[in-house]
This record gives sequence, structure tokens and C-alpha cells, in this order.
Amino acid sequence: MTDLSRRAWMASAAAFSIGEAFGEAVRHEKHHGRGHVHHHSHVEKAGTAPDSLNALAHVKGLRFGSAIGTGLKAPAGMTELQSFQGRPASFADPRMRALLVAQCGILVPENELKWYVVRRAPGKFDFTGADTLADFADKYGMAMRGHTLLWNRARYTPPWVVNYDFGANPAAAAEKMLRDHIKTVCTRYGTRIFAYDVINETIAPATGELEESPFTKVLGQNLIDICFHAAREAAPHAQLVYNDYMSWSQKDATHRAGVLKLLERMKKDNVPIDALGIQAHIGSTGTGVATGPLSDVDQVEWRKFLDAVTAMGLDLVITEFDVNDKYIDGDFAVRDRAVADYGKAFLDIVLSYPQLRYVMAWGIVDKYSWLQSTSPRPDGLPKRPTPYDDNFQPKPLREAIVQAIAAAPVRPEMGIKPA
Repeated sequence: MTDLSRRAWMASAAAFSIGEAFGEAVRHEKHHGRGHVHHHSHVEKAGTAPDSLNALAHVKGLRFGSAIGTGLKAPAGMTELQSFQGRPASFADPRMRALLVAQCGILVPENELKWYVVRRAPGKFDFTGADTLADFADKYGMAMRGHTLLWNRARYTPPWVVNYDFGANPAAAAEKMLRDHIKTVCTRYGTRIFAYDVINETIAPATGELEESPFTKVLGQNLIDICFHAAREAAPHAQLVYNDYMSWSQKDATHRAGVLKLLERMKKDNVPIDALGIQAHIGSTGTGVATGPLSDVDQVEWRKFLDAVTAMGLDLVITEFDVNDKYIDGDFAVRDRAVADYGKAFLDIVLSYPQLRYVMAWGIVDKYSWLQSTSPRPDGLPKRPTPYDDNFQPKPLREAIVQAIAAAPVRPEMGIKPA
């Protein structure tokens, strides 16, 4: 057994010992009430086992975390979200929660802070799912990211906002709606959320210009400034991030150029942005995925892009990492090896930048991945995009993550709380 294999095996064993403790904690909670679980001896602090992904990352000044979801019921009229209906909620599975506690130091809500969940109707906020995850993060000493204060794409905007009448002074009304929303969210969670994806995906990949949304129609570029300034005012402690899925392939050159243009303009106008979020949905092309094979030419262009971003003084964050094997042929072993090799090639590049602060997986167990609900593989088999399989066993992608972290330079810690 190689040293890395031994690490993976030990981490898996640690996950299950913590899982058993978690199950005991859940039973204890039902019997005695919520307040006692926090003090249970084995589950007080997430991601601290020496061979956990978070602890291995911490050695290099990094952190590792994952998205998790409480379930999504798409609002009426939002056809883009219908494929997610009926997908099992990862948070409902005790083994999933235990694995998150075992391996991760950061949690991010998959959908629970998006407008179509938090604001299904005008004048009403629903924080049920986000509160559940924030309480869980508190209980186990996990840091929490906020995703997202605004997903600026019309098809992911609640119908009531799309059809909203902004009245005689639309710019003022739209600005008020945005500021009120951002203040409400940020005030509710205070320092419990250490970073926000202030705006998600506002650059159209085909044009490099702003996506059209109810807000850009009224506010144009000023939308960006309003949201980031409002976030800084409401959450002065937080890392403020622009998040998008631009990648390295030639077909993404326009998208990359558009993101650079946006970031340059924000820096020039003193808009308070701290980092670029790189979604990193990589692998086979398909719904929701923007990358293909990583050629030598693509690597050069990708590094040029990252060099330009970091030259502005911005940090980098991997916000939504997974590897789509939609078009990889072969049995599970062949597919898992290809996924691991591809994931490591990507991580080796991005982690080589000391400005990279932490890595977030977009789910860590295959069966709960959002990619299972998007365009299916030609053979109809489940996808294998995450570090753990459906039986919560580590896969080669987990070992690839460990190897990439081990090869990364040490960097100063960001100072994420809790430590």
C-alpha cells in the first residue's frame, strides 16, 4: 500500500468512526434536545482528523470544504430547475453529514441562499434551509460561505422578480430591492458567514458582456457596484467574491476576456472585491460544464488568465469543484482513473498560485452530485464526479486531491473563522 493509499484508507476509517459518533449524537439529540450535541466528545470540531482533506489542506495554509443541500423544490415557472426536482437531499443522510464533518472545514449551501429559495414571493424571506445549515456549521465548528447574494441570470431569477414593475423611477427601486436583500441576508448571518459570492455568473460566455436580467436592464454595469458596496457595508468582515465558470479551452476565450474586463473595471472604480471564484466544473462537456481536454495551449492561456487576475491583487478561490465523466468510456475503474488524472492536472495549476485560498467541492459523494440530474451519460450509467462513491468509500479523485495539495506551495493562512 502506498503512503497516499494508506492516507486515503485512514481518512475513510476516520470518516466512519466519526460517522458512528455522529449517529450517536443524533440519537442523543432526539432524546435530550439540541443543546447537548455540541458537547459530544467526538464531533465537536469538523475537519480536524490529521488525514482529513481539510487538515491536509490546512498544513499548506489552505482549507477544504463542500456544498451540501437540504433539498430543492423549484418555484412554479422556473423550468430550468425542474431537473432537480426529486433529487435526494444530501443533508438528510446521516452518513453524508458524518463524512462532511470528517473531511471538511468549510460548508456552502448548494441552493439555500439563492433568490429562488430565499425569496419565492415579494416581501417574504424564507431562511429555513440556510438556517439549518448554519446551525449545523456552528455545531461542528465549520466555517460557512454564502452562495449567492445575486445569481444575475434571468432564467435563475424568480418569476415575480422577472415580471416586477419597478415603477416611475426604476433605477432607484431596483437598487433598493438589491440593497434590502443584501442587508437582510448579511445581517441575519453576521460573522457566521466568512465569504460571499456577491454576484454569480453575470458574464455571458458567448459575448463577454453582462448577462441580461431584470436588474441589468435597469441598472447596467452599476448593478455590480451596488451589490459589492452593499455587501461590504453589511458584512465588512467578509471576503467578497465574483464567481463564474470561465475555463481554459479556446471556446472560453470570450468568457475569460469578459471576466477580466469586468474585474479590471471593478478595480479601476474601487469596487470592493477580494477574490475571483473559479467554479471548476471540469471534465466532459455537457449541461452545466464548460471544459474539455486540457491541452498544452489551453494550459498556457489558463495561466495567462490567472496571472492577469492575481496581478490585480485579487485572491483566487475554487468554489464548485467536480469532474464530469459524461463522455468517458469504460468501467468504473477506468472512468475513476481518468477523472482523478484530469482533476489533478487542473488542481496542480490552480494550487500553484499562493493566492488560492481554499478549495470547495460541489458535493463529495457521487449519488448526491447535481451532475446526476443534468444531461445523462450516453450509456445511462451514473456519473462518477466526486471524491467518494455511493458507499462513501474514497475514490482515486480523493487521492488526486491529496497529491495536488501535497505538491502545492505553503501560503499564509487567510484567517478563516472558526480556525
